[in-house]
Amino acid sequence: MEKTKIAVVGLGGVAQLVHLPILSKLNSVDLVAVTDISKTRLNSVADKFHIKNRYTDFIKMLDSEEIDAVVILTPTNTHKNIAVECLNKKKHVLIEKPVALNYDEAKEIDDAAKKNKCNAMVGMNFRFRPDTMLLKSLINSGELGELFYIKCGWSRKRSSEQKWFNKKNLAGGGVMLDLGIVLIDTALWLLDYPKVKNVTAQNFNHATQSIEDSSVGFIRLNNNSVINFDVSWSIHEDTDSFKLASYGTKGTGHLNPLRAYKKVANNRVDYTVNSGVQVKNLFKKSYENELKHFIGTVKDGMPLISSSEEALSRMKVIESLYESAKNKSEVNV
Repeated sequence: MEKTKIAVVGLGGVAQLVHLPILSKLNSVDLVAVTDISKTRLNSVADKFHIKNRYTDFIKMLDSEEIDAVVILTPTNTHKNIAVECLNKKKHVLIEKPVALNYDEAKEIDDAAKKNKCNAMVGMNFRFRPDTMLLKSLINSGELGELFYIKCGWSRKRSSEQKWFNKKNLAGGGVMLDLGIVLIDTALWLLDYPKVKNVTAQNFNHATQSIEDSSVGFIRLNNNSVINFDVSWSIHEDTDSFKLASYGTKGTGHLNPLRAYKKVANNRVDYTVNSGVQVKNLFKKSYENELKHFIGTVKDGMPLISSSEEALSRMKVIESLYESAKNKSEVNV
């Protein structure tokens, strides 16, 4: 079986802890090369995963190696240039979220993908959690009726301790772009992506300066459904927490842990499906499923989930939320 030739650009924490361990064990993948601007980190990580071809210049790598696709795991401010360069060289790309600093950069990536007829996927791993996929299937089956309200929240430490992550010009934003964009994407996906009517948000920066460390928001959709979310790096709780509740006209579905209930006559029926996956393994499994899906789109032409085109609508919502927080008013999308 011919393997899919993959290169990884950016060897920070998410590459070392998630992507490289998974990619190196997939029989369908040939991990051809890695790139990082830090030569010390480059050699250390490449040695650990036994990768022979290593570069400090990703363009040189593209010109030197036979590659089918590139996984981009660099700081957000570099995503656009790297992705567009890869796409123009006819390489498929998987970009870790967020897709770019803003909507305009995201559109440049999507335009390049369409122009070169390549896949540009944005990493939204929550869609690939086994429990989230089961909840989506339950919703699609109609067991919960029509969804009208999703309430979700996530509080945990920052996803990266690197200095760039705390600077607006390099990261694009704070907790909204780190945690909020994942929650909002998951909620919109569960609702089958209705158009957004208007949004309102309040941001706080209790422990940061140029970016927000907490955000609370409300999204009203054209089909009369609504999303309420809160995200934080700084809320003081006993443990990290992620929660989501989806309310339908016939029943309710929860995540983390997965639970689903439906009212039949005067009784509440438990529709919860045992996924067989422990909560602690959901994180790893979500990335494994995500990477397998990306490889399937490259190798077998599978329909792409979480495309750069979808990312445009996400970035429009995020920018509207930032505008609302800045102006302290509701914003029409």
